[in-house]
Amino acid sequence: MKRHYFISDNLDDLDRIEAELEERGIHRPQIHVLSKDDTGVDMHKHLHNIESVFKQNIVNGTIVGATLGLLAAALVMAIGYLTTLPETYTWVPFYFLAIILFGFITWSGGFYGIQTPHKEFRRFQSDLKNGKHVFFVDVDSSQEDIIEQVEINHPLLVDAGTGTATPRWIVMGQQGFKDFTTTTFP
Repeated sequence: MKRHYFISDNLDDLDRIEAELEERGIHRPQIHVLSKDDTGVDMHKHLHNIESVFKQNIVNGTIVGATLGLLAAALVMAIGYLTTLPETYTWVPFYFLAIILFGFITWSGGFYGIQTPHKEFRRFQSDLKNGKHVFFVDVDSSQEDIIEQVEINHPLLVDAGTGTATPRWIVMGQQGFKDFTTTTFP
């Protein structure tokens, strides 16, 4: 799959575009809007806003923090193993220090991630600050012509390049779950 980015300053136009894409066979989990105006996006029926946790680098920061925390905890345990201190005092202070270091460093990584925009969206920060919205669509090669037609039909939609898309199995899994829940529990 390939991700196409577009920039617009009109949420109503993006709402119409998303409805048009869905009519042409692009599923809702393939379409997203990144905007500072979350309320405006939520007021439009078809627009699919990005979850706030994915706008920031929280997940990556927490993973890096957990890795560094695990290394720090392993270092504390290695120091305890290589010295004779546990024979004198017991292992309890080493266990507690390892757990506290792991937790604090993991939390610090997540805290840093909250303050940092997601790496995929850093290039759009100036547009977002200027009140524009980033519209992106993940498409298969068979759906490329739909994107080209939408670009032709909506000249105010500015092409902002391409990027790496969410893996196809995740997008189709989201669509399958939506289909299952709407047909099983109407």
